[in-house]
Formats: sequence, structure tokens, C-alpha cells
Amino acid sequence: MTDALTLTPIERVSGSVTLPGSKSMTNRALLLAAVAEGETLVTNILLSDDTQRMLDALAQLGVHVDIDQGLRQCRVLGKGGPFPAQTQTQTLQLGNAGTVLRPLTAMLALTPGDFIIDGDDYMRERPIGPLTDALNAMKVSTTYLGAAGYPPLQLRGGTLKGGALTLNGRLSSQYLTALLLSLPMGAVRSTIEIEGELVSKPYIDMTLAMMASFGVQAQHTDYQRFTVPGNQRYQSPGHFLVEGDASTASYFLAAAAIRGDVTVHGVGRRSLQGDVAFAEVVRAMGAKVDCQDDFIRVQSTGELRGVDVDLNHIPDAAMTVAILALFADGPTSIRNIYNWRIKETDRMTAMATELQRVGAGVTTTSDSITITPPATLLPASIETYGDHRMAMCFSLVALGGTPVLIKNPEVTSKTVPDYFKIFESVCER
Repeated sequence: MTDALTLTPIERVSGSVTLPGSKSMTNRALLLAAVAEGETLVTNILLSDDTQRMLDALAQLGVHVDIDQGLRQCRVLGKGGPFPAQTQTQTLQLGNAGTVLRPLTAMLALTPGDFIIDGDDYMRERPIGPLTDALNAMKVSTTYLGAAGYPPLQLRGGTLKGGALTLNGRLSSQYLTALLLSLPMGAVRSTIEIEGELVSKPYIDMTLAMMASFGVQAQHTDYQRFTVPGNQRYQSPGHFLVEGDASTASYFLAAAAIRGDVTVHGVGRRSLQGDVAFAEVVRAMGAKVDCQDDFIRVQSTGELRGVDVDLNHIPDAAMTVAILALFADGPTSIRNIYNWRIKETDRMTAMATELQRVGAGVTTTSDSITITPPATLLPASIETYGDHRMAMCFSLVALGGTPVLIKNPEVTSKTVPDYFKIFESVCER
């Protein structure tokens, strides 16, 4: 275990990167394949801590998954419906994998049995109350075993039928995704009314598109009312290709915008992932961008300008914009990102603290951050707070002519275990 990694100053970046598979798509695809009728070959899967948590949970619940790590693919023999009834209490340890915790919890509500759903210390600080409240409203019994509203919790499954409920849309799209994935298998039609503005809409678009790939339909009216017919069954599409991870692409595209020329393969304008919209922010800040069907190329123009942007639709990639702000002419304001506060860590506080550590001026509100770049970046030791994106974001500081020390770099194993190796492959010193 490496306690810290020092990145020496990087002159520029150049080359091409083929992205590992999307974490969000991998875990959705594995879960849908597990409850679908038939066998599904899922290719270009991401192999990381988070996806391993899903694979382990599926195996524990009786799903047969045959993994080929070399080819980064797996065959999933679907159950043709909810997981088999469990005769003994199942305790599921899910680490800090939010893309497993939320959807799997809702899917277990369809599965007869008793379940204890838990994670690591970071997960125990991530709220699940809005999802359990929604399940309770549909007569699913849940009990918190620690702090109210947070894991661990006990759930009595096999009781989710569907119905009408209201969900706060401002907190996390994962709550809605969890319900959308599970409710089609309920016995009755469901409607979900969204209170407030729905955060991360592109992730919901991805969820609905993937459900359609597996033969299940749900509709929405302006993202404010979702209608899910009941008594549906997922059908294997036979083969499902996982796109490259668009959130991971942001670090390489940003590096090129700062100083270089990089082409990222595996995402493009046809991508289902909302984070491809990061390329448009890079363009607005002054870089040259070429976005094709299956690749994005970014070239530095030597100048970046500060922007004032609403990034509610891409909160993960918004962290990378905050790092780009360090290299821009003038301040950058990122708005409508309240859910930074309930991610792997309180990202609003973490980003503000570490940006100030490298010399930036920072002000925050409950849902926004404004960054004023320093005249010169300061060498710093960056705390990562158990958050993979903190480690990856702050690697870009080395493009500012200063070394940067990243504490606990292994946190990237959550999504991109080889991140620093891939990053070094395009660096020139």
C-alpha cells in the first residue's frame, strides 16, 4: 500500500488513451443481466473495486457470472425475474460503491428474504434515507442498524409491488435510478413524482436507455413525473457493450486543454453518458475540441478563460472543471452542484480545502463554488478523503510547473485502478 505518490512537474501531455469501461454502465448492465431472461455477454466491463462489489453480491444472491478478466467481459446467466428467495439472512458488504448500494437495495425489495446491507466507514456517511423512505411508502420494511438515514440497514424483501410515491430530485439521481430499475418487475403500475429540479438528468437518460436495451419501458414528463408499467420482465439483448468511462475521460481532456493534445477513444457524441458534455465546457473555456462518434480530441490553444456554468447535469466532471479553473484567466463559478455534499465525501468542502492548499482563492455557497486562480500554483500535499475523484483531479496540478503529492493514491482503485499508469503514458517532462 502506497501512502503517497509525488507527481513531478509535467511539461505537456500528448498521445491517445483508450478508456476503461464506465463504472455506472458496468454495474447497471450486470444488475439488469442478472434479473433478465437468458444469458448476456457484457463486454468492455470495468474491473475495479466498485464493480467487484456488484459481482460479489450477485454471486452471493445465486447468480452465475463467468468472468474473463483478460478480455474484460463476463457472461451472466439471468434469473428471469427477481433474485431467488433467500432462506437465511444475507449480509451484503458493499464497500463505498454507491452504484451498487442504491440499485441493489431496491432490487432486494423484490426478493423474498431478510438482508443486512452495509458498507465501509465512508459509505456509512452516505445517505440512503430518500430511497428507504420511498420503499417504506410502498410497504417495504426497513430498519436502520446505525444512524438513521444511513447504512447499515436491514430490509425485508419480497414485498415491493409498486404504486405512487414522491421523491426529492435534488439529492442524487441514484435513488431514482434504483427505483426505475426495480419497479418494472412490481405487480402494479408505479408513478414517481419528482420534487424540485432533478439532478444529473443524463444519468437517468442512461438508465432508461439501458432498461430499453433489456426490453423494459418507462416514461417521463419533463423529468417531473415518471410512469413505470408493472409486470414487465427484462429480456437479455444477448450482448451488451459497456462504453468507455466518460467521467474518467475528463481528466485526460482537461490535461490536453491545459497543455497538450490528447485523443480519448471509447466515448463520443453518440455516448449515453452525460459526462461527454464536459467537452463542451472545455470548448467554452478556450480549448480546441473535436468530438466524433467514438472519440474526443482536445488541443490546447495556450489560453483558458474562466466561466460561469451550471453543471447540475455533470456533477462528477464538474470537479475537473474546478481544477481547470486553476489555469484559467479570471475566476470560474460552478453552480447548482449541491449533491457534491453527499457524494463519496463532502466534495464541496474537500475541493475548497485542497484548492486553497495549492494557492487558489475559493468561496462556496450551499450549492456553488467560485475559484480564483493564483498567480503561481503552490506545491502541496493533497488529501483525498477516500474519494477516487479527488486523487485523479489533483494529478492535473503537476501541469502547473509544480510537484504535487497525492495522499492515498490507491483510492483510484474504486473506478480506475491503473489511473496513474495511464496518466503517465501521455505525460512529457
